[in-house]
This record gives sequence, structure tokens and C-alpha cells, in this order.
Amino acid sequence: MFQKQIMMRRVLYSLIPIFLFSIYLYGWKVVAIAAVVFTAGILTEYIFMKQRNQKVSEAVLVSCALYTLSMPPLVPFWIAAIGIIFGVLFGKSIYGGFGRNIFNPAITGRLFIYITFPTIMTGGWMLPGRFGTLISDSVSGATPLEILRVGDFPPLMDLLTGIRMGSIGESAVVLIVLAAVYLVYTKTASWRTILSTLLSFIVLQGILFYSGIITAPPLESLLAGSILFIAVFMVTDPISSAKKPFGQIFYGTVVGVSLALIRDFSLFPEGASFAILMGNMFAPLLDELAGKMKKTGVKK
Repeated sequence: MFQKQIMMRRVLYSLIPIFLFSIYLYGWKVVAIAAVVFTAGILTEYIFMKQRNQKVSEAVLVSCALYTLSMPPLVPFWIAAIGIIFGVLFGKSIYGGFGRNIFNPAITGRLFIYITFPTIMTGGWMLPGRFGTLISDSVSGATPLEILRVGDFPPLMDLLTGIRMGSIGESAVVLIVLAAVYLVYTKTASWRTILSTLLSFIVLQGILFYSGIITAPPLESLLAGSILFIAVFMVTDPISSAKKPFGQIFYGTVVGVSLALIRDFSLFPEGASFAILMGNMFAPLLDELAGKMKKTGVKK
């Protein structure tokens, strides 16, 4: 049924520990959300690809997994389903399927429901508990990004251990770093893209913080929100990101800088989805510029 794709399987393998940790934090609601998302996403691609007499790609499994982990824990099932259907259909299928899309399908779907249902998507947080025994079924407290915005500092240990509110899979800092090592070692993800995204974000955040323009320090900003998660799993998408080495550096810089600016100066507390689509939009141009720079260097 599925078109075999080794690189996509490696990404799925790297996501398994993060899924398990998210179940530990938020209980079996995570499994239920994943079941809805995978069913809707796979069915959407199956219907489209059947008309073309082609198999469903294993890439859709990655899109469904990343989309699930980017959801707030209290997202209604029907909203989660709408988002992944939109992402697979309009972020991928209408371009002709796998390998032809210019935007990341998971981010396309998430951004659609983020804009369409802003109250739910920015308020569906849950205090993390232990393997299904949740501290609260309603929101009480604030996410680390909200704490940083008002000038306070979330506990650094909570940021490192991942025991804090946020999207389902964004807080597993240690597991995300280990996944990055695995993906880079297996040449599944580009270290240039990851590093340029994180460095550009940290540098700009540091400049703004130490010049007194913002109140969020670079380290806490790096560990709060989804910057690490998107840098490892979404910015490195082999289809919608830049392909050439110099292009990957420019691409990651565009995403990192955009994320910092949106997070610090807009009404949106995160901005990761907007930053990735911004990078997706310029990825072909950045590859072209990188190619011209390389040719100029060779001539010299």
C-alpha cells in the first residue's frame, strides 16, 4: 500500500521516543489524536493518489506524526482532522504528490487551523502529568513563551526536562537533540540547516536581549516553544527546504531570523509555522543564489 522510503522511516524511528514521552506527559489523549490524524491524512492521500494509480508515500506518515506532535493537547479531534486533511490536500497533493510540493504539508495544515481557530490553538494547553494521570483537564498556568513575554523566567530545569506546558511533542528537549544526532549521522537531515536555524535565532535573540529591546534571554528562548523541534524535523524536510549546501545555510538563517522577529514583535507567541513557510517560499531562490555563488567562486 505504501511507497517505501527509507529516509522517511528513519524520521519515524526518531519520533517514537518523543511520542512515548508525550504519552507520559499528556496521557492517552495523544494516542487518540494520533489515530484521528493518521486516519484522515492517509485516507486523503489515498483518495488522491488512487486517481493517479500511484501508491501512498510513507512521507505522509511523517507529515501526520509531525502534525500530531505540533498540536496542543486539548485540540478537538475534528479540528485536528480538518488541519491534516487541508495540509495533505493543499500543501502536497494539488502539486502532484510527493516530491513536488513547495510547502511543508504538516506546517500548512497546522497554520490553517491556527489562523482559523486561534482561540483553541493558542489556549488548548494542559498541565503535564504522569502517563494518563493528568494534573488538570483544563488550562491553569502559562506556557514558557507566555511567561517570557511578560518578563518572567520559566524554571530552567522544567525547560530541560520537558515537564512544562506546550504542544504535544515540543518539550522533549533531550530526545529531540538525540534524534538530531541520529538523523544527521544517517544523513537523513542536514546539519547545516539545523545549525544555521538555531545559530541565527540565538544570535538575533541575544542581540535584542542584551541591547534591552526584549526581555526574553536567548537560552530560555531556545528551550521554550518549538524552535528545537522544528529545526530538527521540519526545517530539514528534504522536499520543501533548500538542497544545496550554501542554500541550506541561507535557508536556515531565513527561518531562524523570521522566527525570532515574529515571536518577539508580533501578536503571535510562537511564529514557527510562519517562519517555515517563509523559508519554503524562498528555498528555490536560495538554492539558485547558492549555485551562482559557487560558480563565481570556481571562476575566481
